[in-house]
Amino acid sequence: MADEIKSLDALKDAVAGAAGAAAGAAATETAAPREPQRDALGRAYATGKRKDAVARVWIKPGSGKVTVNGRDINTYFARPVLQMILRQPFQLTNTEGQFDVYATVTGGGLSGQAGAVKHGVSKALQLYDPALRGVLKAAGFLTRDARTVERKKYGKRKARRSFQFSKR
Repeated sequence: MADEIKSLDALKDAVAGAAGAAAGAAATETAAPREPQRDALGRAYATGKRKDAVARVWIKPGSGKVTVNGRDINTYFARPVLQMILRQPFQLTNTEGQFDVYATVTGGGLSGQAGAVKHGVSKALQLYDPALRGVLKAAGFLTRDARTVERKKYGKRKARRSFQFSKR
């Protein structure tokens, strides 16, 4: 009986060791360095989203020219705050003036569109050069901001505002 218990313990240890080795191998596979993802023209593509805006963004090495919906950044995003939002990923990664950006944006307003392009540029930068991922992720630029406008409910004047109460 004691021999059977010893052999069962030895079998459990062997199974646990094999499972641990398999888990270790799986961990090294997932921890493998990421490879750059570029198309035939040397561009990295990503989709950025913010509120109701969706931006399709392509980046490639260049002089720092930013084109949004066929127009220059200064004409499309006229407010300096929106231009600053768009440049944040480049300033954070010290790559200002090194990439040309071509983006098409639909939906939402200008603020949401600027956030969508920022999200898309950040994702495209980390796809172009995976070494930048840590910096962008730590700053929160790779996380999609899920806050959207709350829908209007029936029996309410707005999403949460009730109609004015009248006692008489």
